[in-house]
Amino acid sequence: MSNNIYPVILCGGYGTRLWPLSRKSFPKQFLSLNSQSNHSLLQQTQIRIKNFKNFSNTIFICNEEHRFLVAEQLREIDVKPNSIILEPIGRNTAPSIVLAALQSLKFNKDSILLILSSDHLMSCDENFNIGLQNAFELANEDKIVTFGIKPTSPNTGFGYIQSKKPLNFESAEGSEIKRFIEKPSLPLAKEFLLDERYSWNSGMFVFKASTIISELEKFYPKIINCCKKALESSKEDLDFKRIEEKIFSDCPSYSIDVAVMEKTKIGSVVPLNIKWTDIGSWKSLWEYEKKNKEGNVVEGKVFLNNVKDSYFRSSKNRLLVGLGLKDLIVVDTNDVTLISDKNKSQEIKNLVKEIKENGMLEAENHKTGFRPWGKYLSIASDEFWQVKLITVKPRHSLSLQKHKYRAEHWVVVKGIAQVRIEDQFFKLKENQSTFIPLGLKHQLSNPGQEDLLIIEVQCGTYLGEDDIIRYEDNYGRS
Repeated sequence: MSNNIYPVILCGGYGTRLWPLSRKSFPKQFLSLNSQSNHSLLQQTQIRIKNFKNFSNTIFICNEEHRFLVAEQLREIDVKPNSIILEPIGRNTAPSIVLAALQSLKFNKDSILLILSSDHLMSCDENFNIGLQNAFELANEDKIVTFGIKPTSPNTGFGYIQSKKPLNFESAEGSEIKRFIEKPSLPLAKEFLLDERYSWNSGMFVFKASTIISELEKFYPKIINCCKKALESSKEDLDFKRIEEKIFSDCPSYSIDVAVMEKTKIGSVVPLNIKWTDIGSWKSLWEYEKKNKEGNVVEGKVFLNNVKDSYFRSSKNRLLVGLGLKDLIVVDTNDVTLISDKNKSQEIKNLVKEIKENGMLEAENHKTGFRPWGKYLSIASDEFWQVKLITVKPRHSLSLQKHKYRAEHWVVVKGIAQVRIEDQFFKLKENQSTFIPLGLKHQLSNPGQEDLLIIEVQCGTYLGEDDIIRYEDNYGRS
């Protein structure tokens, strides 16, 4: 394989069906959800293709608000991206893929794209490698290829692909696509399970960049035009390529399935006999994970007695106990405990919407907030005060800033802090503290080789994260 192959990892979306662990501020693709790996789903996706030495560097597509999460997680696994394209607003997968296609053509007019989602769990054995090779060969013949997963159950949460002939899952030989079926009824899914022409729609693709653009020109030329304008007007910022919101907002919002795959006459499916799930719900994660003899999946500090076919997850150092239960999803975080019928887990997305409409911040935000310089954990709060544990990574700094409505007290609990208050510069060691009065410019930095931990006590009439005026920032924030 030549280096004209460009992996593209789509890492937008919010994964609300996996609430309360996955939230808008820190969605599922950035979490480690499976017991077999300490890496996030995004990192696992990139690691999955690391042994293909002739691939070009990966193109990542993500939301503006998650840019530093992507950059940091790539740094952790020592990956240098081709580019990180920032979508100012979501426009589904078709525009995202077009942006990646246009970007790859800047480097190679014969570029082939391998489209991967960042929220899949899958095994990567020889069958996967053979399937990739077959897909690349079909792409070189100007086919638009998707991967079909061998069904193992009559799952009604997945889309299905019907091929024109029975599929050979062992040889991973491609076949022409007849039609797509989105989330069938249970009786239909049972029929599909017995019919060798059907496979689960994986949402992974291989095609020439020029081919996908040519097909979209037939069906939705406005997508091509908007993406060309957006990319031409984009701005480079650190490792990021910023897309202009005003231009991109005019782009039609369609999935690649709707925009191309359901319409094209050159679609092919390559069948894969691998363990796979797109983690669309807590139930799908339970189905994928290895279970104990009682059929339970257990993560964290959990003790169960007479519990069957359930998923229990404790995300903090607190004992989670179950007694005499069956078919439940129980997920405990530091601010929310979810208890759900396992077969109702697809409805969690609507539940989160209701929680948000009732003004509860837990719908979208964790107590832990992640920033390019580190993170903070909200420990306690009331109307006019709150306490945070702030972690600053080595050689990183918060912005030079001030606040209109709050004063701050800093206490160092680990490491060395470099502090600036107006034109004063000084260092604080463990157990030392300082006070920043309301309205004064200040900056916190970590000059050391280990994480800096401080306790921050905020006092004031308004404590929102938007009470900040930045004067200098290393990360391009205003």
